[in-house]
Amino acid sequence: MAFNPLVVSAVKRLTISKTIPLGSYRSIPFVRLEGMAHGELCPTEHISDLDKAPRNANGNVEYQTRFVLIAPAEFKQGQGRLLVDVPNRGLPVTHAFYNSSRQQPLPIGSLDTGLGFLQEQGFMMVSTQWELGQGFEPPWFVDEQGVMRFVEAAGFAAVRDVARFLRDSVQPDNPLAGAIKRIYAIGYSQTSRFLKSFLLNGFNIVQGRQVIEGFHLVGGAAGQLPLMASGAGPGTVAGSTPAPPNLEHRGVHEEPFTYAAVIATLQARNELLPKIFVTHFNIDYMGGRASLTRTGAQGTADLALPDSVRMYDIAGSAHLNIREQYKLCESMHGQLDWSPPLRAQLIALDHWVSEQRDPPPSCLMLLRHPRADEAVFGAPQYLPEATVLVPQTDADDNPLGGIQVPDVAVPLGTHGRPNAPVTHVICRTAGTYKPFFALQQERLQANDPRLSLEERYPEGLNQYVQRVREVSDQLVAQRYLLAADAAVIINAAADEMHLKPTPTRPIFCL
Repeated sequence: MAFNPLVVSAVKRLTISKTIPLGSYRSIPFVRLEGMAHGELCPTEHISDLDKAPRNANGNVEYQTRFVLIAPAEFKQGQGRLLVDVPNRGLPVTHAFYNSSRQQPLPIGSLDTGLGFLQEQGFMMVSTQWELGQGFEPPWFVDEQGVMRFVEAAGFAAVRDVARFLRDSVQPDNPLAGAIKRIYAIGYSQTSRFLKSFLLNGFNIVQGRQVIEGFHLVGGAAGQLPLMASGAGPGTVAGSTPAPPNLEHRGVHEEPFTYAAVIATLQARNELLPKIFVTHFNIDYMGGRASLTRTGAQGTADLALPDSVRMYDIAGSAHLNIREQYKLCESMHGQLDWSPPLRAQLIALDHWVSEQRDPPPSCLMLLRHPRADEAVFGAPQYLPEATVLVPQTDADDNPLGGIQVPDVAVPLGTHGRPNAPVTHVICRTAGTYKPFFALQQERLQANDPRLSLEERYPEGLNQYVQRVREVSDQLVAQRYLLAADAAVIINAAADEMHLKPTPTRPIFCL
């Protein structure tokens, strides 16, 4: 289908139903607005079956969708940066990414302000629903068999046009009129794949102008989103992913895989190129075929990344950042806090877009072929030349390479292995954490080849904290970690209860 750059589609009005005060951050009051966006789409736009939907008096096709907007109460007190939060199965992701604390991360979907990082940095956020059954009411039509079908690809346009309205509209119902200088988009897992498909299908350019300048694609592994096909509901065409027992599920792990191929697609249309950060979690390699974003569907060698793309692996990380143990999982969930690297990446992305400051270089884990006994989703049969690779590991089974936060670089246990059963979505994405034994005698009795804490850190807590400090300082210098997060990590190391401080003579004789 030919791409039509002359889009006349637009959000026509916003209606705000609720305003909630969120407190002040750096003396600036923030509010949360909730409401509906009412949009129209040109029936000739590049959206399958849109021309079959009913039209209004203007000859356009209508839709409406729920949105949530978080911004300063006096909107021009912001820094001009708008985050487009693409919700995962109806749940916003920005606060879980960037506002989570170390020990009690916010769940996906939470709009609690947590640490308040986004607000303190002056970011505004809009979360626009795009998925059938999640607050998005797409255009529809009745097919030749009398079945009502929903034009779900209109969700791409809805996300695009809400952002455009907030940036460009001077209507009185635009609460951010004149306040936006730059737009970034954030996606997680399903919606990281949404944004990759958004780019591939040409939704980021309207009348020659770029809508979103920077993309943070987190946990999308090697996938896309098969949203261009209309669906009959009540479920969405975008809801399913390859998983046992159907690892051959189509529409997700499809070419193009590499970001060189994505950028080539944009260049072939003479589009302005956005800045793109791609972040993989450790578990994405085992259960999401993430290595295909590096090698493509042929061969096992890493292919060069375009100049406008950076790729980061957070070594040892689970796909879910949760602490509460799910009862069906066989092992302890992953315990690695992946929010600090994500916060550093957001700031680096903003500097790249707004100041043309080069971001930290791509940082990737070393890869190998899976072992026969590993729970890895191999290449599907419909990709006969593809090979799925997984992270190499050290003697502790911790990954080699990538962004090694202190929890992995100065370990207290083994991170990043798949949990079981893989048939349950929470377990297969939660990862595992297997702590080291405290004493040599304990680990020998358990026949554990991994050194105990007393063997690793024979000088006790002080030695451990100093090593954490060294790694943290290095990550800050490399811009993979913010100084504020390094301080939290070092404080947590100093509170580690499984290691003892250096003994001293007691003050009082008892």
